[in-house]
Amino acid sequence: MENVTKPWPALWSLVIGFFMILIDTTIVSVANPSIMKALDADVNAVIWVTSAYLLAYAVPLLITGRLGDRFGPKNLYLAGLVVFTLASLWCGLSGDIRTLITARVLQGLGAAMMTPQTMAVITRIFPPDRRGAAMGLWGATAGVATLVGPILGGVLVDSLGWEWIFFINVPIGIMGFVLAWRLVPSLAKHQHKFDIPGVVLSAVGLFLLVFGIQEGEAYKWGIIAGPVSVWGLIISGLVVLVAFVVWQRFNKGEPLLPLGLFRDRNFSLANIGITTVGFTVTSFGLPLIFYYQLVRGMTPTQSALMMVPMALISGGLAPVVGRIIDRVNPRYITAGGLVLMAVALFWNSALMHPDTPILLFLLPSAVLGFANAGIWAPLSSTATRNLPPRQAGAGSGVYNTTRQIGAVLGSAAISVLMQARLAEELPKAPGATGEASPLVFSGRLPEALHEGFSTAMGQSMLLPAAVIVLGAAVALFFAKPKPVRGWGEAPVPIPDSAAAESSAPGR
Repeated sequence: MENVTKPWPALWSLVIGFFMILIDTTIVSVANPSIMKALDADVNAVIWVTSAYLLAYAVPLLITGRLGDRFGPKNLYLAGLVVFTLASLWCGLSGDIRTLITARVLQGLGAAMMTPQTMAVITRIFPPDRRGAAMGLWGATAGVATLVGPILGGVLVDSLGWEWIFFINVPIGIMGFVLAWRLVPSLAKHQHKFDIPGVVLSAVGLFLLVFGIQEGEAYKWGIIAGPVSVWGLIISGLVVLVAFVVWQRFNKGEPLLPLGLFRDRNFSLANIGITTVGFTVTSFGLPLIFYYQLVRGMTPTQSALMMVPMALISGGLAPVVGRIIDRVNPRYITAGGLVLMAVALFWNSALMHPDTPILLFLLPSAVLGFANAGIWAPLSSTATRNLPPRQAGAGSGVYNTTRQIGAVLGSAAISVLMQARLAEELPKAPGATGEASPLVFSGRLPEALHEGFSTAMGQSMLLPAAVIVLGAAVALFFAKPKPVRGWGEAPVPIPDSAAAESSAPGR
């Protein structure tokens, strides 16, 4: 463990920035109708406000983890915080949807620079047998932020306007910069070679895959332009990603993705688990918020307040979970949390009708709170417990990349499914015609369409519910954590290139 006398103040200062960037993955969902109206945008364009952020966030995470090792996690975190804060200001000043999407891309790049450094610092300043409490705080931050985002967004949209969901980041970013500058230690730097072909392959593959899924419905899953088709993009993206993995396997230098990390069973399974969590948390809020606002006539604030039970229960229980995960097998807590999340989403789906008593929705909201408390800290602690310090940046980069890949795919997939179900269900509503769908997301939903719209949103909720069931099944195969014999003795096999590097001067 690095010699840090006061690790907790350092962690708390990083949590401020981490909380802010995670809020921005969900805060836009509650403001989507307002942004569409203010910037004269359609539903596909406004969903790209979230998807562009998530994509720009996900793609660089592998390399920014390594950059943190090379230039110091503190330095990269501070640089990313500056980029994120300035991009937030640009988002709020945007006068059209294209400018907003561009600013969100820059915001995502700043977030990608910051996120791996938080987990890397935890891994390097807390020993494995005391890391659970630290990961409990990290997990509580991640879980609560994704839930607080819509609540805070609703209050800001109703009181000050949609721009303020971005402007609020400016004072928080300044405060976070000062605290991190003063409290985060300057940890040892490690030399790394950068896998440029790997960066290009991963970026191109992810972009083709997500863009194809996102735009599929808009182009009726056919031709986009000339010989380029939706399915061509998706298949090309998958092929490029396979080529990326093959390159990582045979790269004689230092690969961007250290495949040796995946020899640890819990690291591999935790990455699959967090992918399903990223997918689900990003996707389930969109149909739920649209149902609250367009069918039940709620304001952004009112719809966001329906998630208060989630935030309160999750925030209260997550630190408790963090204190016990070092002493119990994480499979039970994690699998239980994931199953509860699936139950809550299936419950919400069943309730989504125009005449359901609105207070009934607080019950699955509370169940989601218990679920979140049992997910974030156990998953992150399981993923990082066996990482040696020299692989902290790479491991945290991989873990956060898989989480963000799940989030990107969740955002894209829920958009496709919502539009497909609306196309199927709205014509069935009394008095509805195939021309009614452009009104759906404009805030002027005719009452005759309420039942069909509710049905479509309820059906859309089944996708994230099914995905999180997969995560629960994976968690059941977690191995019991091995006893900690001493810091740095983690059993994760190290690739030959990394092992050679660890013995080089300066290590």
